[in-house]
Amino acid sequence: MNLEYEDFMSVLGIDLGGTKVAIAMFSESGELLKKETAALDHRTGSSVAELICDVLKGFLEIEAKDPVRAVGVSVPGISRSKSGTVWAPNIKGWEDYPLLKELQALCGTIPVSIDSDRACYILGELWQGNARGCKDAIYLSVGTGIGAGILINGNILRGSQDIAGCIGWMALDRPFKEKYTSCGCFEYHASGEGIAKVARELLASMPEYSGELRDGDPGNITAADVFNAYEKRDRLAVEVMKQCVEFWGMAVANLISLFNPEKIIFGGGVFGPGVQFISDIQQEANKWAQPISATQVSMEESGAGGNAGVIGAAYLALQSVKNI
Repeated sequence: MNLEYEDFMSVLGIDLGGTKVAIAMFSESGELLKKETAALDHRTGSSVAELICDVLKGFLEIEAKDPVRAVGVSVPGISRSKSGTVWAPNIKGWEDYPLLKELQALCGTIPVSIDSDRACYILGELWQGNARGCKDAIYLSVGTGIGAGILINGNILRGSQDIAGCIGWMALDRPFKEKYTSCGCFEYHASGEGIAKVARELLASMPEYSGELRDGDPGNITAADVFNAYEKRDRLAVEVMKQCVEFWGMAVANLISLFNPEKIIFGGGVFGPGVQFISDIQQEANKWAQPISATQVSMEESGAGGNAGVIGAAYLALQSVKNI
């Protein structure tokens, strides 16, 4: 690699979510040079890829001192490394979408790398967040769904078919219930959507309750409503969050016992307001986890925050052109 190439380089990170796409340009030292976001506006199928390409073109056409050398993409689901296709359950028509092929056609000789959002989250923390300097760390993402980006001995754990880290399906209760089929037991009880579901179920079982969450249409209760009610110490909200802490603690205990990480980092929209529960989660986890490993792990909120995905996607791009 010649000196000019090594010293003057920028990479692009693309973070595709269920409702928007963010694209950011970074220098190789990690400086944010430019960022844009665009709403999906209920787009489906190829129209989502067209939106990504439209925004991406603007970045590729920038005449800057730092030419774009690589592109990394974070997707909400499964990135199939062997085929270059993507399964994104929140985007209709993306059961096996050929995203890599379409982006390569636009980018030409610029290399494009795609990975799951959970992998990119831990990469974002590794590059610019609270996993810097770590070899073994886990990013627990709790938002609409639940996933885990797992760093083992400095490498992302992806599994034989790139599905590792889908811990929303972690079995934390019994017996099995049909309601777990679509999203998994853990996600049903303790994701952003799960918080709302559990609140609705408790509300239906407590006809005498007349607190914060009784007003309005129960079907419209959101996780934000539950957190707001919790701040007022509403008894139903307190019970919902107590159950969430138990599920989060059990899941964290299992991760500790399986992987013996240095750190577990909490991120996603729920953590957020959920960071107040990290010490409670650690206490719950300590009841269940391998006891020596439990004393060796620290638990922290995300250092990269809402930018973890786009930062991680950019670092994925940087890895593709530099020996990192």
